[in-house]
Amino acid sequence: MTPPPPTPSIRFGTAYYPEYQRSPDPERDLDLMAQAKIGLIRVGESVWSTWEPRDGEFDLDWLTPVLDAAHERGIGVLLGTPTYAVPPWLQRKHPELAVVRAGGARVPWGARQEADFTSPIFLRHAERVIRAVVGRHGGHPAVIGIQLDNEPGLHLIHNEPVFERFTAWLAERYGDVGRLNEEWGLAYWSHRLGDWAELWRPDGNTTPSYDLAWRRFQAELTTRFIAWQAELVRELVPADRALTTCLAYQRPALDDVRLSEHLTVTSGNAYYLAQDALIRDAEDRPAEPGWFAAGPDALFQAADRMYGSKQRRFWVTETNATSIAGSQLNLTPYDGQLRQAAWALVARGAEMISYWHWNTLHDGAETYWGGILGHAMTPGRIYDEIAALGAELDRAGDDLAGLTPDADVGFVCSPDSKWALAFQPPLTLDGRDPDRDSYERIVAAFYQGASDAGLQAGFVTPEQFGARRFPVVVAPALYCLSAATAGALTAYVRDGGHLVLTFRTGYADEEARARAEVAPGPLREVAGVRYLEYSTLPGPVPVHGLAEDDTRHSAHHWAHHWARHWADALEPEGAEVLARYDHHHFGRWPAVTEHRTGRGTVTYVGTLPGRTLAAALFRRIAARAAERTAEQATEQAAVDADQRPAVPLVGDGGQPQVTVRSAVNARGQRLWFVHNWSDREHAVTVSRPAVEITGRRRPLDPGPLRLAPFDVRVIT
Repeated sequence: MTPPPPTPSIRFGTAYYPEYQRSPDPERDLDLMAQAKIGLIRVGESVWSTWEPRDGEFDLDWLTPVLDAAHERGIGVLLGTPTYAVPPWLQRKHPELAVVRAGGARVPWGARQEADFTSPIFLRHAERVIRAVVGRHGGHPAVIGIQLDNEPGLHLIHNEPVFERFTAWLAERYGDVGRLNEEWGLAYWSHRLGDWAELWRPDGNTTPSYDLAWRRFQAELTTRFIAWQAELVRELVPADRALTTCLAYQRPALDDVRLSEHLTVTSGNAYYLAQDALIRDAEDRPAEPGWFAAGPDALFQAADRMYGSKQRRFWVTETNATSIAGSQLNLTPYDGQLRQAAWALVARGAEMISYWHWNTLHDGAETYWGGILGHAMTPGRIYDEIAALGAELDRAGDDLAGLTPDADVGFVCSPDSKWALAFQPPLTLDGRDPDRDSYERIVAAFYQGASDAGLQAGFVTPEQFGARRFPVVVAPALYCLSAATAGALTAYVRDGGHLVLTFRTGYADEEARARAEVAPGPLREVAGVRYLEYSTLPGPVPVHGLAEDDTRHSAHHWAHHWARHWADALEPEGAEVLARYDHHHFGRWPAVTEHRTGRGTVTYVGTLPGRTLAAALFRRIAARAAERTAEQATEQAAVDADQRPAVPLVGDGGQPQVTVRSAVNARGQRLWFVHNWSDREHAVTVSRPAVEITGRRRPLDPGPLRLAPFDVRVIT
């Protein structure tokens, strides 16, 4: 049998669904793809009712001509299992499969992911269709991998059998209800249990530890489901086929790191708002988490998060071709923005860029989620830009092989803390109602600050922390802090690291219980600071001290730097005060402190910093890190040109629209990705001879490197 097509350095693809088209013409579509250097299509994951139109009756041959035609053109195929979109006959035959929400309402059939995937009935039907589809097509020479389900973890499943399994899960972990009573503090409001049968349903739960356990359990169900599919599919396909799934990182029942342990490669969505939303400005407004990346730094953060799932390169199985939203939001990208976004993802470790989708659909819920071809099925501006990008990536292939993104600062993030702070959020956006996205908002604010300071980031969980070394580590709102993680962070500082702690870090233990000790609990000594009270900030409060000398970095020279939403009443215990609130009451307390201990340093930030305050903080940290690097380098006089301190680029100052990211390829060469996220020309200075690999490969002499509006240049 002919082997699968060779693996390119960067796979360039699109989701392709000829079964949705009015007049399918795969030969013509695949010819257009080949001309655009699109070398991969993603197929089959959404159409269970096409594969199995009636119970036990399969129609499997319709995909064969597509696979054959793809193989003839050297186009690889990612074949999906269709388990996330249940056919009508199954929901009619087994209405009990409908997911039950909190409160008892059933998810009505008519969208997708409506079924309780833990049910033995569902699993029996799912196994049958997987064996049929993958058994027939998984060995086809065009198929390079199998996508297992799609965007798993959409619902917290409250069906009665799931609750019964949850009770058994708790009994296995805690042993007896007496221990559970103590661990969860169930004396409160007369919640003490006398027997496991007395455990109340999660629908009306108000106990934080219960909610955290429920969320952990739900994420474990999702992981088990994907692991079950992986084990099943591995029996059916050759060993060289990759196993993956498309992750939507916002899903409530998802632990991406544990799930990714069962995958060959992590894949996910990288959607972003285009047009003016992708212009990188210098406005001091809060970072906005959400389904779409709002701005270049949020796009970088999404990519860094995907890399963190396995600490390896990842696939982007879905990203914008044109508009990705409902009919009311059609933000087709400006000229150059598709290219910018793709290179940004490659810079942070993407080894596949696949567009959603080949053609805009004429039917269904996603009629206005735009494809490479529009409703007219005719190539236009978007197709031409993607074809040019495909050719550019193809030409640069050897340079892009094996890229490992650089990271100056590591973010220690945990799903436990995210879930706990969704249940008891520290932030409010309107002054009263809880912001369930508090955790993501805190992470985004500190990530934005690091990015504004020119630092590159990586993500690790507490369990991954020891396996990847960073000069600077941020523990943003690491609320559920175990003794083991606290010990690892303390050892990191004692060994010479620079640790940034934020409000809410360490305030609770691994059961989401507030600690019965002076905050920040086990990190108090290493932080050199304590607090006994804290307050919500109803409005922004100006901060003075740390940031005032750094206004030269701002194009607008703001008069103030701001603290938002929160204030810990910090009392230094050896720490130096870096910044204070400019306020008649809160001014008695520091907003930011710094403590040198052992060989390292701890910066404590007791508020949610505004953008300029966060940037000033990270510029200070970066300067200290550079000093340490220089001290170490003096012991090695011959610092070679490939060391990252010898950056071949020097900005012209005050350019928030320009970002620089770097990565090292398989040959050990460092590549620099320079983006101009604006509608005006900008320039950087090349400080030493270099080579540009974007566009026409050419040498660069020292001097100005001009970037057109919405341009990106990659040099080595």
